[in-house]
Amino acid sequence: MGTIDRDVPDFMDAVVNFAPKDFRFSREMETPKKPEHGIVVKVTGCGICASDVKCYEGAGRYWGDSVNEKWVQAPIIPGHEFVGEVAEISEKDSDRLGLCIGDQVTSEQIVACYKCLYCKKGKRWLCQEHDIYGFRKAVPGAFAQYMVFPENSRSYKIKKSVEPKHAAYTEPLACAIHGVSRGRVEMGDTVVVSGSGAIGLGMITALKAEKRASRIIALDCSDERLEIARKCGADILLNPLKENVVDSVKNICGGYGCDVYLEAAGNPVSVIQGIQMTMKGGRFVEFGVFKDKTELDWSLIGDTKELGKHKPSSANAT
Repeated sequence: MGTIDRDVPDFMDAVVNFAPKDFRFSREMETPKKPEHGIVVKVTGCGICASDVKCYEGAGRYWGDSVNEKWVQAPIIPGHEFVGEVAEISEKDSDRLGLCIGDQVTSEQIVACYKCLYCKKGKRWLCQEHDIYGFRKAVPGAFAQYMVFPENSRSYKIKKSVEPKHAAYTEPLACAIHGVSRGRVEMGDTVVVSGSGAIGLGMITALKAEKRASRIIALDCSDERLEIARKCGADILLNPLKENVVDSVKNICGGYGCDVYLEAAGNPVSVIQGIQMTMKGGRFVEFGVFKDKTELDWSLIGDTKELGKHKPSSANAT
């Protein structure tokens, strides 16, 4: 049943992104109004993504450079790893979404247009418009007390038994699972996950649950993070600051290298070492968020190693 939480204030606390290294806290932001189709959500938890950090630091991917057009539409409220409670919803949307006041909810970070070529192909995560909460004017984010899930958003109910601090991990975990699926891991593969942050740990957890990889190797410069990776399912832990991880992985794999390399560190060195340690015909998946440019010999990918999304199953496969 559609109702309104009468405790919703007219103004709220929020963090606003104005420019690189210019994120400001405000107690005087107007609380968003419910659109004709959409819901108002009271934010109960929000994570800080590496993309938020890189955006704050001024990465060209967000603010524009010689290669990229400016993408962030500042001023904007950041935050796309979130969970909250339904604060306002119409009866029609309540029936359509199966949600009621007080339900714990989250939303996919990308609000697709459903009109572009990619959306029509069923690949909404590649939407040409690509409105992501916290970066685009159409979808202010969750570094605030309240936010709106617009009509085109894909919302999900989460059981109240899941604490907000855990429920807020839904989005990065979904990204991690998507990254693993891109690697097309096969039975018996050795998989390297570079970076034991939120995405990398999610990837390790997903790999362990799939039970396809024979070995999961975690790379990180922090021993503390590597220990968490072990708890998530990593079989082998390697610290690039303490050993030559390229040589180590090749030795573990009989001199050939790993079958799949999942890059989740967002560091140029991680990319280069990943290309070096991935076996010929292997799969390299890039999922990190970068601030700095990466330079490498691209002939290693296309000629020497023929790296791709998956192993060819026939002479005509790509």
